Amino acid sequence: MTNKTDASVWDAISDTAEQAENVRLRSECMFAVRVEAEKWDATQAEAAKRLGLTQPRLNDLLRGRVDKFSLDGLVNIAPRAGIRVQALLSAA
Repeated sequence: MTNKTDASVWDAISDTAEQAENVRLRSECMFAVRVEAEKWDATQAEAAKRLGLTQPRLNDLLRGRVDKFSLDGLVNIAPRAGIRVQALLSAA
């Protein structure tokens, strides 16, 4: 029996390196939006409206349900939370 070691948790839960990177980026964006939204003195309904989401959709975001969001969608939500999304590209 061999033990497989993955480079990251994202590699462990993804089939390809590309999928792992996409999940990692979505997770980072979701976390950043969550941190900002939790700073607001607002109800979930108010925060959802400010982010342009329904309350159930905001709940998915706050609970970290990465599979429910596309990277493109999160990039569109981020500015509503006051977050500037910046791509850092480098060779692997």
